Amino acid sequence: MTPRPRQRRGAHIGWAALTVALAFDAVNGCSSPGSSPLPPRTPGAASIPVPGPSASAPAPTIALDEHAAGKVIKVRVGTRVLIRLRSTYWSAPTSSNPQTLAPVGNSGSTPTGTCEPGAGCGIAAADFTARRTGTAQVLAHRNSCGEAMRCGPGQGNYAVTVDII
Repeated sequence: MTPRPRQRRGAHIGWAALTVALAFDAVNGCSSPGSSPLPPRTPGAASIPVPGPSASAPAPTIALDEHAAGKVIKVRVGTRVLIRLRSTYWSAPTSSNPQTLAPVGNSGSTPTGTCEPGAGCGIAAADFTARRTGTAQVLAHRNSCGEAMRCGPGQGNYAVTVDII
């Protein structure tokens, strides 16, 4: 393990005080002799520009699993919706309204780790993008809930309602 370099205590306070002093001078229009003063402030004008939405900002993302079954999820247009169901027995999740909640990339099941045959270890996954306002359901189905074990009532269907605002 390498030792961490020592930091001088109080160094952060000195920089903070200098920053505050410079900001105070700039706001109050202080200037040194021979320099031009700051222009007068317009009443109601913002002193710091507020950046607009950036085209390079990543879209918001929400990840859902089995615990979201039966729920209504509200998202905004542009949101990525990731579905990850923890069993390869699930079919690939699909959208009931692809024009509103559009699939992105490939979907399907991926086994994970090492597990005994028939155990269903893995993930059934699909990714979607909320394209426009409206409602869509994400649906998946399974017939088996374990090796040679049929699903009981309410265990074989997955449905989440996505309300896009």
